[in-house]
Amino acid sequence: MFRGFYTVASGMITEQRRTELLSNNIANANTPGYKADQSTIRSFPNMLLSRITKSGPANLESGFEGSSVKQIGALGTGVYMQETLPDYSQGQLTATELPTDLALVNGNLPINKETGKAGAIFYRLQNPAGGEAYTRNGNFTLDAAGNLVNAQGFYVLSDQGKKITLKNDDFQVTEDGSIMENDKQIAKIGVSYSAQPDTLAKRDTGLFYTSDGKNLPSAYGINNVSFSTKQGYIERSNVDAAKTMTDMMTAYRAFEANQKILQAYDRSMDKAVNEIGKV
Repeated sequence: MFRGFYTVASGMITEQRRTELLSNNIANANTPGYKADQSTIRSFPNMLLSRITKSGPANLESGFEGSSVKQIGALGTGVYMQETLPDYSQGQLTATELPTDLALVNGNLPINKETGKAGAIFYRLQNPAGGEAYTRNGNFTLDAAGNLVNAQGFYVLSDQGKKITLKNDDFQVTEDGSIMENDKQIAKIGVSYSAQPDTLAKRDTGLFYTSDGKNLPSAYGINNVSFSTKQGYIERSNVDAAKTMTDMMTAYRAFEANQKILQAYDRSMDKAVNEIGKV
């Protein structure tokens, strides 16, 4: 009976966490460059139940002399959310006609042989705490000093790892990432490549960081990696609102079903203690 309590409780906790994840995806459906989180749910190892009887010949497997063991079958012990991983697929592009808005367009991104997933590219940002941060949100602007920054005020870096300083918003960005002022190239937008993006840590409103603190390599010049940059566009989030709402309803129904089972266990325990116990 008590084992059933634990099994049902694990299911409720898992569905609650899944609902929170999906709610966060819905809340960021309109956040430029946001990558939807996906959950991986696994079951705890099953228990093999056996019945030991006193009758029968001696059995070394049971550990009891003169007993026999009969296998009943496997018993599930609940589920848990193993991990959450972002979906790095390309979001739709939306025209804004703002010169400081930039969108990365995936070209050829090699498939990693170990994971079976494609790599990912990101804009390079200067992390105030040290090192670099990465984003797909190209909704940039100019600060008072003319530096290109993101919404959190992080400096956008060039391919040389330096801040990009502009005179005004009268500049052009070519498809290869070159930043032009008065027909003269002053910098190249910094773009990094990760062959295993699932190892990145997602924090701070959609910013990504390496787990070991090391900077990702530049995406320029890597074999078989191709991409382009579009000025006056932003990449929308890749959240599928309709599918996410359906998944939320499924998670809610699963939580509700576990809740009803828990209530049934509670009523059974109540009878066992207050009614059967009296006899």
